[in-house]
Amino acid sequence: MSSGFFHPFVSSVEGFDLPDKFTFPHYYTPHPLAVAAAKELQLFLAKQDLNHDFGLNPTATELNSAIGKMFGVLVVENQAGQLGYLRAFSGKLANSNQHEGFVPPVFDTLDQQGFYKKGEAKLNKLNLRIDEIESSSEFIVGEKALFQVKSEFASLLEQTKSKMKADKLERNIQRQKQLKLLSEIEFEVFSTQLNHESARQNIELKQLTKSWTSKIDVLTQELYAEVTSLKNERAALSAKLQLQLFESYTFLNQFGEESSLLDIFSETVLQKPPSGAGECAAPKLLQYAFLNQMKPICMAEFWWGKSPASEIRVHQQFYPACRGKCEPILNHMLKGIPIDQNPMESQAKIDQIEIVFEDDSIAIFNKPPDFLSVPGKTLTDSVYTRAKKLFPNATGPLLVHRLDMSTSGLILMAKTKVLHEALQRQFIQKTISKRYVAILNEELNGTFEGEINLPLRLDLDDRPKQIVCNDFGKPAKTRFEVIEIKNGRTKVYFYPITGRTHQLRVHAAHALGLNSPIVGDDLYGTKAERLFLHAERLTFFHPVIKKEMTVYCPCNF
Repeated sequence: MSSGFFHPFVSSVEGFDLPDKFTFPHYYTPHPLAVAAAKELQLFLAKQDLNHDFGLNPTATELNSAIGKMFGVLVVENQAGQLGYLRAFSGKLANSNQHEGFVPPVFDTLDQQGFYKKGEAKLNKLNLRIDEIESSSEFIVGEKALFQVKSEFASLLEQTKSKMKADKLERNIQRQKQLKLLSEIEFEVFSTQLNHESARQNIELKQLTKSWTSKIDVLTQELYAEVTSLKNERAALSAKLQLQLFESYTFLNQFGEESSLLDIFSETVLQKPPSGAGECAAPKLLQYAFLNQMKPICMAEFWWGKSPASEIRVHQQFYPACRGKCEPILNHMLKGIPIDQNPMESQAKIDQIEIVFEDDSIAIFNKPPDFLSVPGKTLTDSVYTRAKKLFPNATGPLLVHRLDMSTSGLILMAKTKVLHEALQRQFIQKTISKRYVAILNEELNGTFEGEINLPLRLDLDDRPKQIVCNDFGKPAKTRFEVIEIKNGRTKVYFYPITGRTHQLRVHAAHALGLNSPIVGDDLYGTKAERLFLHAERLTFFHPVIKKEMTVYCPCNF
């Protein structure tokens, strides 16, 4: 039976060995102990009513508020040497931070007696007073009067400037006429008079502008004085409240060292915490473990319920901890704990890269899966570094385009800078045609060809993932064609019209795309022996031989 927040395993875990190292939280395959803990939590969630609409009831009419939630489990050894696990959810659940059996938040922003809720109440009063003023009949009449004065000034200013422009043109005409009729001395006197006239008009314009601007400033000050004062007070209170909040989120590690959100994020590029930092499941779990002298063994997080519209989340599927909010915090919390190696810091060991085509001006490689196109921060071996060794006399950037590390297939290289620019121009102008082949994780029903149009942008909280975003995303279009449906999976051709990061992977997995991730997609689906996505055909115009070329490289899946 569970006691408080520590849950002994209900199922038998006697056959499971303890891991040698703790889970690398940002990329992992769940340890069997974490899987067992997650299954027990999922059984609990399936039976309990947590007063939250996860969107799992297909017969009920889903509300707009229906959405899933990320849950986490942390397998621990308590002070008595007993093996069990802790439970947590990310953010709030049913507008509450406290639920029986789940570890408490690092800081409870919903505590009615805490400074945060009291500060929120003050902010709400200020907002209410501002709304009252701005919706009052007196304020609305004042705004209309101010608008009228501004309009009158703008009209008068335009008329004055138009007259000055016309007068200037007339003076220039008079100068040209009198230049031939007057003596040099007479023309100098005449020209001086015109200059005085121009100066007089400029002075009058400045005086007019100053007079009306002063009038508008006085009216503005009278109208907005109280609102401006209240908004300044609100801004100062909000900043103070946020600072106090960041200082209240303090995180432990195994050495008992505390560090606040401000301290942790001051050393990052952001320099300040993003919204929601510290409220994810992983920091909550580790915080409770360290507060209660429990030893972390392994962890896992999974999604429960309906996916958000912008992201790709699959019910009951495991996901890594996000990088934007959690990585700096977990770096502090996991200090000194042996952790599994980051799989992203290793890649396939390649003896040599296949050259599919080569002539005096270009080369085309068949990039293996799980191999970089260009060097990364920690990994230097790549198609680019191999190309430099193979063609030491080549100049320019060499690679004309790239493929994701996980994707295999054709990469085009130019041996000179001039050819590189010519070929890259074809990519920019979208005159180069590419065809990818992929295996989708499920059988597609209905449409067997079409176009996917889902704009994409970087997920700032979880790089390098991309999310669908109609407001700020860049246009992303993909044509697709179903080739074969077999053994519960679908083979498709992808023809990318644009070239956004992870475009094909997101367009395949997203609910508004094909709603089926590519097999082996460790970011938007489920990890397998490889990502089943291959760039198999490339059609382009060869700038030297002046002919269109199509190069084909079949895949082995």
